[in-house]
Amino acid sequence: MELINPIYTDAAKVEKLAAEFQTSKPYKHLVLDNFFRQEVADKLYENFPSVEKLTKHWKGMNENKSEGSNFSDFDPIFTQVRNEIMSPEFAQWMEKVTGIKGVFVTDDSLGTGLHQGSDGSFLDIHVDFNIHHVKNVYRRLNFLVYLNKNWKEEYGGGMEMWNADMTKMEKVVMPILNRVLIFETSEISYHGYSKITLPPGETRKSFYTYFYTPITDPTILNKYHDTIFKPKPGDSTLKKVGTNTKETLKNFIKGQLKRAGVKF
Repeated sequence: MELINPIYTDAAKVEKLAAEFQTSKPYKHLVLDNFFRQEVADKLYENFPSVEKLTKHWKGMNENKSEGSNFSDFDPIFTQVRNEIMSPEFAQWMEKVTGIKGVFVTDDSLGTGLHQGSDGSFLDIHVDFNIHHVKNVYRRLNFLVYLNKNWKEEYGGGMEMWNADMTKMEKVVMPILNRVLIFETSEISYHGYSKITLPPGETRKSFYTYFYTPITDPTILNKYHDTIFKPKPGDSTLKKVGTNTKETLKNFIKGQLKRAGVKF
């Protein structure tokens, strides 16, 4: 793993990270600073594509951000990092630090890509989809690389990690350059970021990877759900009702389509 900071491949360090992952709250996670070699992180930052180069732009009640996995349009450093993260060696490293066996990354937009948010961007608190709706594999881990140099606290944009009943935010992870956040995706891994305030020319940048494991029990497919957004305790009544109604209807429809074998 030539692109990774060698401190993270040391056997003693890996053992320590594995213990930390299992005991972290509000759900299993790790925050790793200076994860890539500095020259790699700098190159990712300097060559991060513009919002216009990304192919998907979400703007709705619960999110305002852009996304892209069109790596052929990006600087080659992004493909190099992607190949490193998708390698068998990196999968073995992830298994050791998380204790989750058999992890892999799908070769599509639900495997790796870039996220970017301009001024006013936000991502409401949510749990992620639990099953890849096309490949029928089980989503287990998020691996997020933040790529923001000189990020200031007043910009906001920290990843908020909430408790299981969505009554309290227990941790905030600021999206600073070369910081990696790894966490187990589950029915209680509530996370997101509040509306950001940025100066002209600044954006919130990250490289995402989702790790999966095979599904050995086919009945679990009946438990499929898409992303589930949840309102915060301080949200308005209108936002709470709107979010809960929309998410219930969305997941009912997608669940029915999934069970019927319809592609969506």
